[in-house]
Amino acid sequence: MQGIALLRSEPDGVGGEGILAVLVEARLRLQVGCTQPKAQAEADRAVVEIAAGQCYTGSEFEDGSCAPEVFSAGYRADVIAEEGQVLAVTGGAGAYGGYMIELGKEAGLTVISDASDADMALVKELGADIVVPRGDDFAEKVRAHFPNGVDGLADGAVLNELAIDAVRDGGAFTSVRGYSASDIRNISFTTTFVTTLDGDFMKLDALREHVENGVVTLRVAGTFPAENASDAHATLEAGGTRGRCVITF
Repeated sequence: MQGIALLRSEPDGVGGEGILAVLVEARLRLQVGCTQPKAQAEADRAVVEIAAGQCYTGSEFEDGSCAPEVFSAGYRADVIAEEGQVLAVTGGAGAYGGYMIELGKEAGLTVISDASDADMALVKELGADIVVPRGDDFAEKVRAHFPNGVDGLADGAVLNELAIDAVRDGGAFTSVRGYSASDIRNISFTTTFVTTLDGDFMKLDALREHVENGVVTLRVAGTFPAENASDAHATLEAGGTRGRCVITF
C-alpha cells in the first residue's frame, strides 16, 4: 500500500509514499479527502467541503488514522460489483486483506481467502466464507473450490503472477504494489493506490459510513512515539502485522 495518513489540527501539506499511518494527538477529525496534498499551496484542501460529508469520526484517534487504507481498499472493492459473485483475497489477515474481505461481504460476495494456522480464526471472523492455508499454491487451492476460477481477486499478499490462475477468463485482478500484467485471458488488471480516491467524495463518504457503522474493522498493530519511528518501520518490514503501525507525535 502507498500513502500516509496524517492527522493534524492544521494540516501542513505533508504527504508522501509509505504504509505507516501517522497520528498527531489533537482534537480533530480525519479529513479523508486529502491524504496526500499535491503541494504546500494546496494545504487548504485539508479542510474538505463539509457539505460532502468527508469526515470520519471515531472513538480513538489511533483507529481513525487507519481509515485511509480502508478507503483505498474500498476503491477496489468494486473490482467485481454483482452480488453473488466470488472474490478471492490473498493476505486475508493483513490490514488490506481484512478490509477487502469485510467490504466484499457487505457487497454480497462470496469470499475465499488464505491464512496461516494461527490466523485461521481471525480470517473467518472477518467474514471469509472459505479459508485455505496460505502459500504460493493459492491459485490451485482456489480452483479446487471454484474450478472455473473466481470473478475477482485482491492480492494483498503480493503473490502477483502466482495468483493469476485463480481468476476466471475475463475476471478482474487488483494488486497493492503496482504489479500489473496484460493479455492474459482477458483479465482486467488494476492497481490500488490511496491517491486514486483523492476528490472522489461520494465514494469516500460511502466508505466513511461503512467505518462508522462497523462494517469494516479498523485495526492498529501497534503505536510508536515519533522518536521510535524506526521501530515502526522495522516492524512493518518484518511482515506479519495485523493492522496498521501508528506513529504518534
